[in-house]
Amino acid sequence: MLRNYFITAYRNLFRHKGFTFINIAGLALGLTACLLIGLFVYDELQYDKFLPDGDRIYRIYNDQRAEEAAGEIAPVPPMYATTLEQNFPEIEEVVRILMLQFEANNLVEAGDKVIYEKGRTFADPNFFKVFQLPFLYGSPEKALDDPSSIVISDQFAQRVFGDTDPVGKKITVNKLGYIVRGVFDSNNKFHLPVNFVMPMVAAELPPERMKRWTWQQFYTYVKLKEGADPTFVQKKFKTITDKQVDPESNKPFNYNPVFQPLSEVYLHSASFKYDQSVKGNITYVRALSIIAVFILLIACFNFVNLATAKSVQRAKEVGVRKAIGASRSQLTMQFLGETIILTLISVVFAAALTSLLLPSLNAFTGKAMQFNIFANPAYVLLLLGLTVVVGILAGLYPALVLSGFKPVKVLKSAVVVQSRAGRIQWLRHGLIVLQFSLSVFLIICASIVYKQVSYLHNKDLGFNREQIMFFQMRGDNMFQNYETFKNELKKTPGVKNVSVGYGFPGDATAGDGIIVPKNGERVHHSVTQLMVDYDYMQTLDVKLVAGRAFSKDYKTDADQAFMLNETAVKELGYGTAENALGKTLQWNVWNDANPDSLKTGKIIGVVKDFHYKSLYDRVEPTVMQIFPGAYFKVAVKIDGTNVANTISEVKEIWSKFSPDYPLEYIFMDENFDKMYKSEDKLKTLLWIFTGLAIFVACMGLFGLAAYAAERRKKEIGIRKVLGAENHTIVALLSKEFLVLVLVATLIAFPLAWYAMRAWLDDFAYRTDLDWWIFIAAGVVAASVAFITISYQALKAAKANPISNLRFD
Repeated sequence: MLRNYFITAYRNLFRHKGFTFINIAGLALGLTACLLIGLFVYDELQYDKFLPDGDRIYRIYNDQRAEEAAGEIAPVPPMYATTLEQNFPEIEEVVRILMLQFEANNLVEAGDKVIYEKGRTFADPNFFKVFQLPFLYGSPEKALDDPSSIVISDQFAQRVFGDTDPVGKKITVNKLGYIVRGVFDSNNKFHLPVNFVMPMVAAELPPERMKRWTWQQFYTYVKLKEGADPTFVQKKFKTITDKQVDPESNKPFNYNPVFQPLSEVYLHSASFKYDQSVKGNITYVRALSIIAVFILLIACFNFVNLATAKSVQRAKEVGVRKAIGASRSQLTMQFLGETIILTLISVVFAAALTSLLLPSLNAFTGKAMQFNIFANPAYVLLLLGLTVVVGILAGLYPALVLSGFKPVKVLKSAVVVQSRAGRIQWLRHGLIVLQFSLSVFLIICASIVYKQVSYLHNKDLGFNREQIMFFQMRGDNMFQNYETFKNELKKTPGVKNVSVGYGFPGDATAGDGIIVPKNGERVHHSVTQLMVDYDYMQTLDVKLVAGRAFSKDYKTDADQAFMLNETAVKELGYGTAENALGKTLQWNVWNDANPDSLKTGKIIGVVKDFHYKSLYDRVEPTVMQIFPGAYFKVAVKIDGTNVANTISEVKEIWSKFSPDYPLEYIFMDENFDKMYKSEDKLKTLLWIFTGLAIFVACMGLFGLAAYAAERRKKEIGIRKVLGAENHTIVALLSKEFLVLVLVATLIAFPLAWYAMRAWLDDFAYRTDLDWWIFIAAGVVAASVAFITISYQALKAAKANPISNLRFD
């Protein structure tokens, strides 16, 4: 019997080659999309899974209270770790990691090797007890106990020492000497991009700072003991933080500590402030997963539609089989078997396409995903399971329909069969509506994502980021003689202006407090501090709203002047920019030698709000001041006439002031564009998979249009004989399908509006949900559907009516 089923399936598939091709191609493309997206999603979910006891590790972050400016802040005060370690028996280990720029380059020298390395961090000695990274050389025990110790990654060791064991060898980092105590096996699925770890004591942090509750400078992790309840520990710890008082403002501590499971750190931290770890985005992972399901459903709907449309042609086969004794269950198994065979063929093609396209996806996403079914038996089981699930999902209803025909009625009259098929038509229409609802939904989403990404790249940021070289100052000579360095650069042909400072757009900024004397009281406000020089505004072309900019012509500007942005004017209660001028501000100076020193000055100017962070974040109240002690970055504005020559001359001047450090630079516009890398990739992936979804849907529509034209040949022939024009025939055959597409657009519009409004809410600055995008999406879907249908309709209209009338 099974042999008979296979022979029947083989004959049926080859008898209807066009329908077979459409089904196989549609399913293969749908499955390919699912496999590629599935591999990507699986890879995203693997972060930190390799770490032992990961289910007991939590990162502590601060949830800033709404009245202060809501948001999650990744670094926390040093006293968090001290308090947790001393007062919580539920905690096994607490480790602090000093907040640094992991992307910053550090000069590494070992023997004759002089290279830049990223990923430096200072950590407590028990770092490797919490994060149990495997060691290739040395031992994690006491590896960070000595201030001169350094532990490096295997990739670092390979670049500097080759294949030799580097433990015990000397290495200098930024001109400071260390001894290598161990080499750990780096893992690209670790959310902390650490490349080398040094003990916290080597950072030489002032002891008084380490006792603060307001200096948020440390990523802090706890490892709970077996059976400890993180919710209980969090609540207990919050009762302690609630009692803390800001010593400057005498106000309660304004942050809520939250224990974040390690498994959520990578995917659930996209909106965190000052978070320099590797971050994904759970929203994008979920969106791609939904798209994969959409495409697979569209492919399955195609099969159901085409199978039920062809059911009339197999009705007599069913009648004969039932007449000679076949049961309904046997027929159901037969037709399900045909579907599973067809699905298996599609899965084979999908596996081949996935292997072919995966290298391109890896290059695009920067991943190293693998899909080798011969090396990993799990993939074989996955494909077999996919074959069975998709085969049953796509074939069960058609099998039940075909096996349900009554043999007497089928063999005696075609009218009964047509009646039965007519009822099936409602299902086909419903599936077409669902297919194109999903397609229109994806078109709208892809269009709005494209519009938002374009907005991110092209919005007026309030300053000019074009043609600005951007690099870090290096070496004592440059820090001590930065004014001379600036003047040398300004003399260079092609250089328009130069600024040094801390807090350039797209780079690190400082969250700090400012004091506003008011009615005899000192009112504290949280602000962003930008430490600028006299050329900052001219270099970036920041616009002045009121007052004046910093100038060397005013001696007091260096120590007794502040500038604000428009948002700070409102937040500090001045009302208007003009009203803010001349008002007094005070600031606790960053001075380790004298932490109680206070800077008092007047507001001399107000600048137009400009975006120094990504457009995910609202412009914050910002204070600008002259403070050379914080300068560490240089911005060089060039005219762009001969960029290569200008860069060469900048390098030459650099070598005079910092000969021991190679110059590494980036252009500021590139730095900003990197902020939206994930959105750029989402935009591209959405367009690719949206196009694929529409193509698969149109393949099914093409098959149904062909079937409809074939079924109505006699009607078309009669109409042609009676004088009907070709365009009339095309309109007749297209109208039914276009009405369904119209219904699909009406269903998709509200769903897409809701989904994209929720996505855009993640951005502080966003594009509008323009009505024309929805209309355009509907027009595109209708146009594509009409082109697909009209080919078959026009082919039927041009056929010889005599042949159509002779057709039986």
